[in-house]
Amino acid sequence: MTTAESSYRLRYGSSTAFAPPAVWNDVIAQQLAHRSVRSYRPDPVPDDTLAALIAAAQSAPTSGNLQLWSVVAVRDDVRRTRLAELAGEQEFIAQAPVFLVWLADLARARHITTEIGSATAEAADFVEAALLAFVDVALAAQNAALAAESLGLGTVFVGAIRNRPLDVAAELRLPPNVFPVFGLTVGHPDRLDEAAVKPRLPQQAVLHHETYELEPQEAHVHAYEQALNTFYASAGLPTSWIARVAGRFGAVEGLKGREHLREALQIRGFELR
Repeated sequence: MTTAESSYRLRYGSSTAFAPPAVWNDVIAQQLAHRSVRSYRPDPVPDDTLAALIAAAQSAPTSGNLQLWSVVAVRDDVRRTRLAELAGEQEFIAQAPVFLVWLADLARARHITTEIGSATAEAADFVEAALLAFVDVALAAQNAALAAESLGLGTVFVGAIRNRPLDVAAELRLPPNVFPVFGLTVGHPDRLDEAAVKPRLPQQAVLHHETYELEPQEAHVHAYEQALNTFYASAGLPTSWIARVAGRFGAVEGLKGREHLREALQIRGFELR
């Protein structure tokens, strides 16, 4: 079995019938090898490495070159512990040597507009501005994560900082018009072999040609349910991806506090008109 075949089988489940495309290179190999790492050695992440990750992040596409994002690198043990508590008591945040908190940042653009450009910044109060910032920061963070993994580091994204975004903002002393979107732990993996590549949905469920079709996805969802149940069982985890999705969207309780995000965004200065 070739490296490409092995990588595709891991990404889509070993029992999935899928012929990998002939196209293959080191970048694709790195992307398909992505896995979430939640156990880290205490070795620090040097300043030069952090600078390289941010350079990679800044090389991501940004709408109109507006660059509506920022990031706070948290290395202080006490602060990481507090952020771990705010993010649902996730201990690996405190364990990782650096926790990057990625921010949708309209403060810089507002300042440039009003103080340098001598305009009112009224367009920053519309949903489009917030959407641009959220897209920008997601693209930047993914570039940083891929760069980190290419250097042998482990990462995991942490959306749970949105459970209590106002507390996170206070902890990081964020000014108005800056919102914490997600975190990213970065560090040297302690047990990389235990961080398995998690299967994803079959391509037939996410790749549409010309027009979108929902109904044909059902068979592929059920096939994925079986493949992921095998993965979860081998890892000793609760099975059923379908139940996981339904648990997240079936009741407000599944949002774990994020049902208040609109209010939190408005408090932070995102008007969302």
